[in-house]
Amino acid sequence: MIQLGCGNFGGVGSAPEFFGQGIPHEEAFAIMDRAWDAGIDWFDTGDAYGGGASETWIGEWMRARGARPRLTTKVFHSTAGDPGDTGLAPSRVRRQLESSLARLGVDRVDLYLAHEPDPATPLADTVACFEALREQGLIGAWGLSNFGAAEIAEWSPAHVQNSFSLLDRGDEQDVIPLCERQGIPYMPFGPLAGGWLTGKYRRGSAFPEGSRMTQRPGPYARYVDDRVFDALEALEAEAVGRGASMGALAFAWVLARVDGAVCGPNRAAHLDAPLDAREIHLTQEDVDRIGGLFAWQ
Repeated sequence: MIQLGCGNFGGVGSAPEFFGQGIPHEEAFAIMDRAWDAGIDWFDTGDAYGGGASETWIGEWMRARGARPRLTTKVFHSTAGDPGDTGLAPSRVRRQLESSLARLGVDRVDLYLAHEPDPATPLADTVACFEALREQGLIGAWGLSNFGAAEIAEWSPAHVQNSFSLLDRGDEQDVIPLCERQGIPYMPFGPLAGGWLTGKYRRGSAFPEGSRMTQRPGPYARYVDDRVFDALEALEAEAVGRGASMGALAFAWVLARVDGAVCGPNRAAHLDAPLDAREIHLTQEDVDRIGGLFAWQ
């Protein structure tokens, strides 16, 4: 399964310094149009993405198109960039969900995720709140994003969404096997590692203007490494041999490893990689060989 990530609509994720930037309104609509027409019927957003713009624009698009994709939204960050208004306290969760439903223009979201751990709030309190919201029919299910194996094992969420790609494989050791054992869908974000697995970034070349490495490089700075460029060049050779793009092959590898993935295109044309990935069928030998290109992970 492929879900459409809408985290950069009107901003760059939940980062307040980028509210009002990111993907503009018209391009966001073009992305949603192409995804929907291609059969991607699950849209993933968060209450603070773009300071609320992401949810608002999805709601506008649904009303304009008469379409109703399945919806995931998330709670933790401030929609106004207020560092004092974050977290997973039950009263805040209820308030934030009410605002999310209003921006989306719906009376229920299919999946509600805790966006990251809140040290100030016992997870038991948040889970109890989520269960109450589910019983009220305001959410279809709840899950955890950016959580570790211990919390997942204790609380058995309906869904787990962490970062996972050829360049980010920390969950292979514990979280993914745990989800497999407990039957919990694992649907990661970042399957193309912020564009690093598409061939966008080349050894010795300047980062393209407007790319994530020029906007918000922090999460990806560790990839500026000769081992990474060696592996990327090997991945490109593998892709060329298959008549595929690097991005499509990298995305297909994730789809072969777990239950699906969230794609986060910045332009409608960027949907080529995840859509093409659906047509790439990898054997276990392929998965092992391609994964081995990034063996230090």
